[in-house]
Amino acid sequence: MAKHPRWQDEYWLLLMQLYLRKPEGLKPIYSRKMVELALELHIEPQFLFEQMFRLRQLETPRLEKLWQRYANSPQRLAKGVKMLRAMKGLGNADLFYEGVETQQESWEQDFMPLEENASLKPVMLILVLDLYFRLTPNTMVAETPEVADLAKLMRIGAPLVVEIMDVYQVCDPYLNRSEIVLSPLVRPCQKVWQRFGNDSPEKLAALAAQMKSYFQ
Repeated sequence: MAKHPRWQDEYWLLLMQLYLRKPEGLKPIYSRKMVELALELHIEPQFLFEQMFRLRQLETPRLEKLWQRYANSPQRLAKGVKMLRAMKGLGNADLFYEGVETQQESWEQDFMPLEENASLKPVMLILVLDLYFRLTPNTMVAETPEVADLAKLMRIGAPLVVEIMDVYQVCDPYLNRSEIVLSPLVRPCQKVWQRFGNDSPEKLAALAAQMKSYFQ
């Protein structure tokens, strides 16, 4: 497996601590804690998930030793993690990357609040687009159970989900709608549509299914 340019072996402790969190075990790729750690390290959740799998498999003698030393000693593990974060400046991005030019990756932007509406993130627009392809225009209303369920999952109002779907209807070339939508969400919705709107619905559905764990 290729090594990530930002990965350091000390990060195994961070993954072990996350793995041991209840319920103990391999965490979903887009679970909130996995994403938060990914954002902290600026390393893709997919890579961390694969590393966590390696950790669980005790793939190397080094991992076996780490497991023997820390797995049954939560206090020792917590102390090691605390020391690591203090040494590396983790949790303080300005300190950690002082003097280093960093550019936010697209996956990081998916979990950042929108300028247009701080209660929304691109990941939420992705989930709404997935639902959009499952419904017909006349069912894209707040009373539709699927709309209400998604709104509840993301902890936003159903009317906001409907507003996003209205914008997607204008983005959708198959509907051929020419009216002007004044919603501030036009630009971020257009970006998500450009990424996924013309791709396979199955691929979007698979990604959305994984991303839902971020809200669970």
